[in-house]
Amino acid sequence: MRYASSRGLAAEIDFSDALLGGLATDGGLYLPTEWPSLPSGAAGSYPELAAAVMQPFVDGVIAADDFAAMVAEAYSTFSAPDVCPLIRLDDNHHLLELFHGPTLAFKDVALQLVGRLFDHELRRRDQRVTIVGATSGDTGSAAMEAVRGSERVDIVILFPAGRTSDVQRRQMTTLTDPNVHAVAVDGTFDDCQDLVKAMFADEPFRQRCNLSAVNSINWARVMAQIVYYVWAAQKLDRRNTATTYCVPTGNFGNVFAGHVARRMGLPVERFIVASNTNDILTRLIDTGEMVADDVVPTLSPSMDIQISSNLERLLVELLDGNGPATAELLAGFREHGRAALTPPQHERLIAEFSGTRLNDVETLAVMRDIHEKHGLLVDPHTAVGIGAAERLRRPDEMVVTLSTAHPAKFPDAVEQATGIRPMLPTHLAGIFEREERMESLPNNLAAIEDYVDAVRR
Repeated sequence: MRYASSRGLAAEIDFSDALLGGLATDGGLYLPTEWPSLPSGAAGSYPELAAAVMQPFVDGVIAADDFAAMVAEAYSTFSAPDVCPLIRLDDNHHLLELFHGPTLAFKDVALQLVGRLFDHELRRRDQRVTIVGATSGDTGSAAMEAVRGSERVDIVILFPAGRTSDVQRRQMTTLTDPNVHAVAVDGTFDDCQDLVKAMFADEPFRQRCNLSAVNSINWARVMAQIVYYVWAAQKLDRRNTATTYCVPTGNFGNVFAGHVARRMGLPVERFIVASNTNDILTRLIDTGEMVADDVVPTLSPSMDIQISSNLERLLVELLDGNGPATAELLAGFREHGRAALTPPQHERLIAEFSGTRLNDVETLAVMRDIHEKHGLLVDPHTAVGIGAAERLRRPDEMVVTLSTAHPAKFPDAVEQATGIRPMLPTHLAGIFEREERMESLPNNLAAIEDYVDAVRR
């Protein structure tokens, strides 16, 4: 399997180089040059299915037995026997719980594997890397958890100061391993994401630090997320019947993984993109135009994003694989704050994707309603997804909504909605008593680069 940049100017590479490189040298995102087919038949367990679905993407780089062992080890860290259990709300609406990993968010599904892939490849090459990443809340702690204690990896995670939940922040700042570092940036998540991309664009710095990425710009993240769409269809006995998936998303990586599953042969009716007040994706689906707006803090902070990095992977498809045209469209968006699809491109988008938005008042109402009807506590991101699914689903349409975080990660919002404060699992119970360790820095590339240079080993 070979990987090419979405912008069409970087050389094709294999999986191991895409894994460690993260972002392409032309600023684009790596994509496979072809889509493999899903394995036929139903695997028994989640790890068995995961190894079978992902194997074509690592073919020729990692032996099948070695890869299967890494997959099994990664998912042994999850508290649910099914890894990603399916919960029935009604006959035609199910929740796919993706938060049973060590940091209680869907990012663990990918990053527990990605950490092991990094260790495998760095040992083989006898190299070390510096991972830099941006987080709107969950990626940071999941990435730090995945590589903490590694002798071959240093990791620096940027997060927007004051714009994560207390639990999300403390999951990053209370780790004591010498190779993990959390930085509160005076800005938004989009600012943090821009700083990461700027570090990769600074070629001397990139080479000196041997930079790598674990954000969803890294193809391996998307690859691991493909599996749970297939798993949900398998659990519902719908591997040959179209299902609709509702995905709360800000950076578009989670829903793009579902799109890849569809390209690989999974029957999909459509994807419902669920947004909060920061609804650039919903507006793109509605109008065919991307228009940037100010980021508004909400009860679902992981979706407080206006520049969705993974959208680039879909845009290059809508533009018929034309990388330079994709780069030009995105450059125009950066410069002017808006960019438009052509009518035929927009028609292709809405043939597969629908979207809607929920504000905070509506989100709290869904959380309250789900608790009253089903006795379930759900986090605000999941509530946005449930509300979007209920609003848009058609009669007799089978919908699976992705439940992306444990309610205890957002206890204030859950308590506000239901009057109940969810308890953290035992392994995180003392997180509010632990000392925090973080750096606070301005939204300034030179300051961030100086810090990364100072802390990497």
